[in-house]
Amino acid sequence: MKSPQTLGALRKSGYRVLPVKEEMRKNLIEKIRRGDVLFPEVIGYDESVIPLVENAVLAGHNMIFLGERGQAKSRIIRCLVNLLDEKVPAVEGCEIHCNPYRGICRHCREKSAEMGDRLPIVWVGRDERYGEKLATPDVTIPDLFGEVDPIKVSEGRYLSDELTIHFGLIPRTNRGIFAINELPDLGEKIQVGLFNVMEEGDLQIRGYRIRLPLDIVLVASANPEDYTSRGRIITPLKDRFQAQIRTHYPVSPEIEIEIMDQECLRTRQWGQFARDYEYRMPKFMKEIVAEITFQARSSPKISQRSGVSVRVSVANYESLLAFAEKRAITGGENPFAPRISDLEAVVASTEGKIELEYAGEEVRESDLVRELVKRAVQKVFHAYLEPAALGGIIEAFNQGAVMEVASDMPSGEYLPLADKIEGMDPLLKKIEADECPATRAAGVEFILEGLHLDRKLNKSVRSGKVVYQR
Repeated sequence: MKSPQTLGALRKSGYRVLPVKEEMRKNLIEKIRRGDVLFPEVIGYDESVIPLVENAVLAGHNMIFLGERGQAKSRIIRCLVNLLDEKVPAVEGCEIHCNPYRGICRHCREKSAEMGDRLPIVWVGRDERYGEKLATPDVTIPDLFGEVDPIKVSEGRYLSDELTIHFGLIPRTNRGIFAINELPDLGEKIQVGLFNVMEEGDLQIRGYRIRLPLDIVLVASANPEDYTSRGRIITPLKDRFQAQIRTHYPVSPEIEIEIMDQECLRTRQWGQFARDYEYRMPKFMKEIVAEITFQARSSPKISQRSGVSVRVSVANYESLLAFAEKRAITGGENPFAPRISDLEAVVASTEGKIELEYAGEEVRESDLVRELVKRAVQKVFHAYLEPAALGGIIEAFNQGAVMEVASDMPSGEYLPLADKIEGMDPLLKKIEADECPATRAAGVEFILEGLHLDRKLNKSVRSGKVVYQR
């Protein structure tokens, strides 16, 4: 059926306009009854954050999300748009999406009184009812609320005329959701301006005797560290956020890996380039990438106040694949698989995403990242292989076996050497690295590096190649 296009047709249809908080509550209840996933792109919060968000929506609360960087705060906020109706009616030509049954701006009130049931309406999509602003020190009251428009004044209107106002971001999101990211960065005077919007639901602009009873849900995000280092949320404003929701990092490497798989650009397909070179990502390599981040989150040399974002894992995943892909391009290897020797690539993608404590002796970021990589490899190695399973391969090296590896060495060159080492093949099967030459080469490097980190093998560099031997 065609949507009503006038106020009279809307009345005849029996359509009821709901306040935005009631609208979100209604849609959430329907989703819960159907068993829908509320935030399909948010992983790891099913038993912690998401129940708190559901409770806040059911209670009709404004929300603030507190958490370190890279904890999906903005993503959750943007997903709240899915709780709005697909389309709602608004007065045609209104800048603030006035309810056709009861306009709040002077323009709509006068137009409604003049035209009655002939008042034209439009249907506004949910994405048009979402507004977002990154809080920066240069944000002003006019940016958020509104200001006198000199063009309208030049058209002959008086300054005292309400119609001379150019509405800011918040009133333009009327009947929707407005989000402020990094709220502590917003100046204190600007924060004061939010009081009426959140408590009384109205808006005051300059010295005008104007009251706009806005229908809006206000959501914000903040990093707890920002309360002291860059700014703070003033106490009366914090009091007006009825729900404070604390986010967190993934509680296990398995969840971190699930996020990596979702976010990695390569999994989103890059057209022809993605099809030219297939890749195999060994499970143990994924676990190493995730473990690097977990090691960083527990390192006393890294500032845990700033946090270590999930973006570190995602960037390292992508960087590792890119490094291995270059080998495939130059050597014609297809499919390809990342190896231990490719992990040097994660130094560049990790540096800059961590902040050092500098407690005691100063440490270079690159050296610290390489140390984190070693710890991660060793921990994953121990999770896969017990000492009892390594006796055969250690004995082979005791009898003079030598293995050379290199990041630019074709996978096919690994296999004849590895096949000569007694005990290698069972270990490759144990770590699920016997699928193809690329994954077998990756598995060989993983086993050799693990033995080296456990001080069972010596490691040296000769002519650009890494040599493992006793």
